[in-house]
Amino acid sequence: MVHLRIVAPRDTAHAALALLEASDSVINVIHLHDVARKPEGDAILCDVAREDASVVIGDLKGLGIHHDGTIAVEFVDTAISDAADRAERQAAGAPADAVIWEEVAERTSEESAISATYLVFIVLAALIASVGIYLNSPILIVGAMVVGPEFGPIAGFCVATVQRRPDLAVTSFVALAVGFPLAIGAVVLSSLVFRATNVTPDAFTAASHSLSETIANPDFFAAFVAFCAGIAGMLSLTTAKSGALIGVLISVTTIPAAANVGVSAAYGDWHSFGGSIGQLGLNIASLLVAGILTLTVQRALFVRRRALHDAQRAATAR
Repeated sequence: MVHLRIVAPRDTAHAALALLEASDSVINVIHLHDVARKPEGDAILCDVAREDASVVIGDLKGLGIHHDGTIAVEFVDTAISDAADRAERQAAGAPADAVIWEEVAERTSEESAISATYLVFIVLAALIASVGIYLNSPILIVGAMVVGPEFGPIAGFCVATVQRRPDLAVTSFVALAVGFPLAIGAVVLSSLVFRATNVTPDAFTAASHSLSETIANPDFFAAFVAFCAGIAGMLSLTTAKSGALIGVLISVTTIPAAANVGVSAAYGDWHSFGGSIGQLGLNIASLLVAGILTLTVQRALFVRRRALHDAQRAATAR
């Protein structure tokens, strides 16, 4: 179940109440008259089956509540209620498959924005990956993948493409365009320092380091894994399966590829440099294609659901 806290002007609040009471997937409707002060109006509380949350929120937005008031969305972990069970049965589909598009838009907008925290994380992830490359340590490479924040802007760009939001697309692109070069530059600088202080050897080649050699050789399987991870990542972002996102993060070599670009540049291994650039580009492209396709299918299903809902409302009104 999803909990909605609505603040609306008095006239709009009564229309919202009628809308909520008419929906079989909405329960626990509470109306608090003239209790809100900023903005002024009535407060309405209710619970709605997750499958119908975006549909109901869309109806509320149709009343202009998001302009004159507020619609806050909270998630109910446990609802012990026969009424809640009946509401979920009235909403077609499975709760775990339901997409709350307003939540997706909010999450991706936040995670796609370039910030000091994002830049620190992507630099730290690349530095950890570079050490993993030097030591040939899969554990450090996996750790770097988990730390890397780059999936947020990638997902944001996919959402922006499907929802036609140029502002989010620009924000996501800037985060990627700034983050990866900064991370690569940090690895180049640290590698030169390591080399000058004899922490790492004077010579380094991908051929003598199996992980670096693998990263620097993009192939069909690299693209295939990234494509599958893109689908899984988008599903984990848009549905109730967020725990799967960690598995996605450790299956795509974007951060290790960026780190290998920096290491190769510092040592003048231009063959490995070119291969790593290709791996990085291939992974990002595969993630984007998979994410956009996944969202397109999910959006089409939601549009169909929305159309059926509107048709039912029109029939009831007649």
